Amino acid sequence: MDPEPPPPGGVLWSLVGDVRSLLTLPAALTMQVAHPAVGAGVDDHSVFRADPWGRGERSLASLQLWVYGGTEAVEEGRRLRRLHRSIQGTDAYGRKYHALTPAYYAWVHATGYPVFRHAQRYLGRPFTPAQERQLYAEWLQVGRILGVRDRDMPQTIEEFWPYYREVLDTEIEETMVVRELIATDRPLPAPDRGPWWLRLLLRLVWPAIMPGFARFRRFVTIGLMPPDARRAIGLPWTAAQERRLRRLGLAVRLMMPVLPERLRFMPIARRARRKHRTTRS
Repeated sequence: MDPEPPPPGGVLWSLVGDVRSLLTLPAALTMQVAHPAVGAGVDDHSVFRADPWGRGERSLASLQLWVYGGTEAVEEGRRLRRLHRSIQGTDAYGRKYHALTPAYYAWVHATGYPVFRHAQRYLGRPFTPAQERQLYAEWLQVGRILGVRDRDMPQTIEEFWPYYREVLDTEIEETMVVRELIATDRPLPAPDRGPWWLRLLLRLVWPAIMPGFARFRRFVTIGLMPPDARRAIGLPWTAAQERRLRRLGLAVRLMMPVLPERLRFMPIARRARRKHRTTRS
């Protein structure tokens, strides 16, 4: 029997398609590649340097399908496993890796839960204990869609935190890919998505705005990462930066309720929410 995606109306249903999730994804990705094996796989096989915007767009669409895709969610999970079968090599320590090694594959998925939980304290209303449990249960459902076996992923919050801290204590470090993802002095091509006039405009203004964008990306990547993960990787964070992040979070929380749904939710989420409302009526 195929695994079921998270239910409509659940925690992930409101969280993943919200545009605020765009701010949280860099933190999760950076935690993933802080594992030497995962970082080596991304370094060797990903197009994140040559096509960062396309890579981000595809990852975002895939994430939304896991939650909003219905029957497409299961097929997307199968597609990702097929894609990862050929990803293997040797990490910086000379150790062989394979992307589907259960411990590595589970860690990539596991990072989503602590990042969602931590970022919600800034960008939305902090989760209640019941909502945290529901979020974790739904994230386990997503893991099953991706082919993460139950025996490879803690099945309760109480089991998750010791597992999480052990990985932070014994595996995580500032890999080369981490350094690239938080760098502010590396060239980044202009976004190449959207209508032609927008692409042209961005190419014209990108040299002027790229340094500021790179600084902002570093700021939210480190700031929305759970503090214990931040410390394990060795990323700096000051009291002044924390105050800035809290001000940013306040502005986001004040702005979001007044936005219409077409601006608040991304396209895949909007279509799924509309279809769900139509089905219920």
